[in-house]
Amino acid sequence: MTRIISGFAGSIGLTVPPKGTRPTSDRVREAIFSSLDARGVLDGARVLDLYAGSGSLGLEAGSRGASSVTLVENGAAAASACRKNAALVQKNAPKNRPLAVEVAGLAVQPFLAGSAATWDVVFLDPPYELSGDELATNLAELVDRLSPDAILVVERSSRDPEPIWPNGLELEKRKNYGDTTLWWARPSLSEDDAQ
Repeated sequence: MTRIISGFAGSIGLTVPPKGTRPTSDRVREAIFSSLDARGVLDGARVLDLYAGSGSLGLEAGSRGASSVTLVENGAAAASACRKNAALVQKNAPKNRPLAVEVAGLAVQPFLAGSAATWDVVFLDPPYELSGDELATNLAELVDRLSPDAILVVERSSRDPEPIWPNGLELEKRKNYGDTTLWWARPSLSEDDAQ
């Protein structure tokens, strides 16, 4: 069963679409959020969860202190699950700190092309069959939509090659968890920023 691990919605079970998604394992989610918590980046963060599936990554971030979460999911059953899960998590949010959640029932490219928002934390967990070229296009679209200290987490099969990082993004670290690899990236420092 997929559930929220920690925060105000900790232990709440989430609806997972019966097919068409690949939920991130509890082990991998624990690793992601242990790292994010250690960095102190979730409190008040604007979070984007692309290829959201059940919304577990974005909603976990919301439970742990993010102020807003955008879940982008094109599949009808998965988008419906995201809406149901978002309502459940929002219902448990503290009264003095409501959580804003938007569910966009769109494909990732049209969503990114039509959005002017910026985000502090981005989860990019596409279907493993997504091509490297399409992933590279997603990453390029994100460059101008990231806050200066943003963190981007890409989840892929361990058999896939390293993503092609566009100008404006740089790899921070890579970590394998069995069949899953997490790629952590951040906006590149410009020469002016580096001085």
